[in-house]
Amino acid sequence: MRYAITLPNIDYDAQVIADLAIEAEEAGWDGAFVWDCVNMRDSPAHDPWMILAAIAARTHRIRLGTLITPLSRRRPWKVARETVTLDHLSNGRFILPVGLGETSDGGFSKVGEEVDRKKRAQMLDESLDIITGLWSGKPFSYQGEHYHVEEMTFLPEPAQTPRIPIWVVGAWPRKKSMQRTLRYDGILPAKMNADGSFADMTPDDLRDMKRFIDEQRTLTTPFDIVVEGETPGDNTEKAAAIVQPLADAGVTWWLEAVWRTPESESGAQGMRRRIMQGPPRIV
Repeated sequence: MRYAITLPNIDYDAQVIADLAIEAEEAGWDGAFVWDCVNMRDSPAHDPWMILAAIAARTHRIRLGTLITPLSRRRPWKVARETVTLDHLSNGRFILPVGLGETSDGGFSKVGEEVDRKKRAQMLDESLDIITGLWSGKPFSYQGEHYHVEEMTFLPEPAQTPRIPIWVVGAWPRKKSMQRTLRYDGILPAKMNADGSFADMTPDDLRDMKRFIDEQRTLTTPFDIVVEGETPGDNTEKAAAIVQPLADAGVTWWLEAVWRTPESESGAQGMRRRIMQGPPRIV
C-alpha cells in the first residue's frame, strides 16, 4: 500500500499548500493531491494546476495530482495539454483522478455549466476518450455528442508510458459506473445504495468489488484501488488497525485527509503536524 495526503485549495495561501506537499515528501509520504474546485462558499481559493506545478518543481519522489477533476466543466484538450506539461515537469509522477464533481461548486452552478448527472457522465466519457487520444501523440479526431475535434496531433507525448494513470470515481455496484473505471487505471470507490444514497465502503464491499474488477478488467496494466480517510498520527497501532483491513481487501493507495484535523489543531499547523507524523504504514 502507498500513502498520500489530500490538501484543500481553499482557505489557505497557495505557497502554504505547496510547502505542505514538499514537507510530505520529506516525511515519507508517497503522494500529494490538491482539490480541484473553483468557488466553494465564496472562500479564498487557488488554482490547483498552478499549485501542482510548484510542487512538481520542488519535489523529486512523490506522486501528485488533483482530487478530483470534474471533466464536464473543463475543455478536454486543455486538460490534455495541462496534464502532459505536469507529467514532464514532475518527470513522470503525475496522476489524473476524475469524476462528475460537486455541483455546489460555483464553477458549475454560478456560471452555467452542465449540472444534469446523466449529461455530465456522458461528457466525462467523451472527455476521457479525447484526452487519451490526444496523449497518443498521433493524429487524432473525434466526433461525439458533446465534443468535436478536428484532426490534430498533440506533442510532446506524456513522460509516462503507456500513459498518465487515470483514476475514476466509481459507484459500486452500479454496472455502468464500474465499467467506466475498468477502462482506466484505478478507482476511487463509493458505495451507492439502491435508493441512490451513498455509504462508506466496508472491507467486505472492497473485496467484492476487487473480485469484480479482477474478473471483468481486460487490460493488463496495473490497477489501483484508492480510499481516503483519517488515521491518528500519534498512535501507530491504531492507525495500522484502520488501514490493515483495507490493504487485505485490495486497497493500494490510502489518502490521508489531513485537512480534517481536529478543531484544536485546525489550519495549516494541524495539517503540518499530521504530515510530519508520517504515513500509517503497515509493519
